[in-house]
Amino acid sequence: MKRAATERFERDLQYVKFCAYGFLKDLRFFDPFLVLMFLDKGLSFLQIGSLYALREVMINVMEIPSGIMADAMGRRRTMVLSFLAYIASFVAFYFARDYGFLALAMGVFAFGDAFRTGTHKAMIFDYLKLKGWADQKTHYYGHTRSWSQRGAALSSLIAAGLVFWHGEYRVVFLFTLIPYVLDLFLMLSYPAALDGPRHAERGALREEFVHVIKAFASSFKSLFVLRAIGSQALYTGYYKATKDYLQPLLKALALGLPLFVELPDKERTALIVGMVYFLLYLLTSTAARKSGRFSERFDGLARPLNLTLIGGVALGLGSGVLYALGLPALAVLLYVGIYVIENLRKPMGIAYVTELMNQDALATALSAESQAETLAAAAIALGLGFAADLWGPGWGLAATSLACMGLALLLRLPEERKAS
Repeated sequence: MKRAATERFERDLQYVKFCAYGFLKDLRFFDPFLVLMFLDKGLSFLQIGSLYALREVMINVMEIPSGIMADAMGRRRTMVLSFLAYIASFVAFYFARDYGFLALAMGVFAFGDAFRTGTHKAMIFDYLKLKGWADQKTHYYGHTRSWSQRGAALSSLIAAGLVFWHGEYRVVFLFTLIPYVLDLFLMLSYPAALDGPRHAERGALREEFVHVIKAFASSFKSLFVLRAIGSQALYTGYYKATKDYLQPLLKALALGLPLFVELPDKERTALIVGMVYFLLYLLTSTAARKSGRFSERFDGLARPLNLTLIGGVALGLGSGVLYALGLPALAVLLYVGIYVIENLRKPMGIAYVTELMNQDALATALSAESQAETLAAAAIALGLGFAADLWGPGWGLAATSLACMGLALLLRLPEERKAS
């Protein structure tokens, strides 16, 4: 793969819109407290795991149809549909009182996720192609992802304030409606040129679907493409499956620290968790922004992708061992590395994969890549849950990470291969 060029794209109005989209999208005030909220509602870890599994399975089922719809009917309309689903899910989460209602809310949320993933990335890469900046994928996507992480950092502080002020977790869903409504209107302002290279006119929908399906199939004939997608999906799936395990660990640390001892447990936990997540997302923002420059240290993208995949899983392995040995503070420090590497790696991985795909079905192909991530996340989450029940959370994480390490070695990308 050709080495990425130094940053040379223009920070124009559409660049601002792409960054604003990511910033608003990650003002998800529920993220640092989602598992804690489920526990507060009396759910067991098995029920919580089943909600996550439901989300991943539904995303997996709808990923490809959503990508085909985006490529055939227009990406802006698909994104609007996604945000409407998100908004409906937040309302459902706010009013949910039992497991059944929570499952419904999670299903609607999954619908929104399926119609968003892949679609917006395809819009970004189409814009770069239109502007003659196709070689800037890693740099450009790294910048926009950096703003997403900044939004997540700010979101953590605001969420902590909301939980502290109201004394309950569910209020964060009500306030998340605000940035998502703003993002919906932002999406409507995107230029029509970003609807895709083959936006279907009236009467041509059937032919368009056939074309997109054929273009999609042609992208996946190569075993090399499948291996590249497997490498990308393994680490993101690992990250998705393990990242929320940080919340209960942080709660235990928060209640064990001699800070804010005069406050009730929930408010005390909110302050500590909010501050930790704020610092964490500042780190991930920097990692995403520096991804392009990091990639330039190498002759191609295969080597840094291999190194970050193995390194990130190794951090999880070490974190699990430290937690099992009764060293939770050190375990948290290594856990942070899993987040940082995901954001350093993601722009490189997406740029690497998109160069191998048929551009006429880019949203569909990227949705397939996202689908592979959800499959990996679901499988790893199930394995992690089983291992944690068998050996405890620390050794369970270590065992799961060890299995993923074996897969990482099998999915190593050939560094001498040129994929330009």
